[in-house]
Amino acid sequence: MLRDGPLREDLMPEVLPPEDLPPRGAPRDAARGEIDRHEARAAWLLSLPTLVLMLLLLVLPCAALVALSLTDAELGVPEMHFLGLDAYLNLLTDRDFIRSFRNTAVYVGLVTPASVVLGLVLALLIEAGTDLRAFFRSVFFLPVVALTVAMASVWQYLMHPSFGPINLMLKLVGLPSVNWLGSSDIVLPALALIGIWQAVGFNMVLFLAGLAGINRDLYAAAEMDGARSAWSRFWTVTWPMLGPTTLFVVTITVINAVKVFETVATLTQGGPAKSSDVLLWTIYQEGFVYLHVGTASAMAVVFIVVLMALLLVQTRILERKVHYT
Repeated sequence: MLRDGPLREDLMPEVLPPEDLPPRGAPRDAARGEIDRHEARAAWLLSLPTLVLMLLLLVLPCAALVALSLTDAELGVPEMHFLGLDAYLNLLTDRDFIRSFRNTAVYVGLVTPASVVLGLVLALLIEAGTDLRAFFRSVFFLPVVALTVAMASVWQYLMHPSFGPINLMLKLVGLPSVNWLGSSDIVLPALALIGIWQAVGFNMVLFLAGLAGINRDLYAAAEMDGARSAWSRFWTVTWPMLGPTTLFVVTITVINAVKVFETVATLTQGGPAKSSDVLLWTIYQEGFVYLHVGTASAMAVVFIVVLMALLLVQTRILERKVHYT
């Protein structure tokens, strides 16, 4: 309880004149700056091993690749000549490169839409069901974790023109057998069929993750607004909410399809008549079979630029979606 009466002067704090006061916050700012410098040095020291590894394993090899792509270097030939941008212009008239680029584009055009649509359909069916959901998830995801070379050998047996199960089933229904991997007109769609089988499981898992993130209250609200059928709820709620997931799935599928190599190397080796040549197989042939290191490096740079362009497009579209949201 406070007492009434005059204040004692010896209990009052000493008040300094304004000119004798230290600058407001100066010691605290100096201490804060010293702490920030210590934290920055610690951060650089902790990041140093990773930066060194990135320099040795990523930056320097990429720089060497670009440098070799500007030359006509051949393995075993001591002399090489600097070509500059002519090394890339020569690719425009290289029939093998143009053919492999076209075949890769066709392969991507077949694999991407089919695997994305099938992955979405499987995800919707699994999400709608209540029994054996984990079982079907595991079954459809098996091609993703399976060894590609082993699975390619299985597909080679399945597509065998004489005793392959696929042709035997065609004969049972009265259809002629097909030389899946030996016909120039059929080999690329056959490889695309294997690519679709590989990609569907991974796309299904991504779509399942996207479906799990949709708020269930939106479906109730859509039903109250008149969206009674599952089809109308899909177009009203599910498909718009899966926009970012669909974009990510399409981009990942395109990138994986562009990188096709194992199935071609195991099943066709680019044949018949180079009708299944793809970019990575052509790069491998030029660099490790014909020993044209400069040409292979130029093709590899173009390949990397295509992948980076795809990633850039995905990033830009995602940024726009986030901005508009």
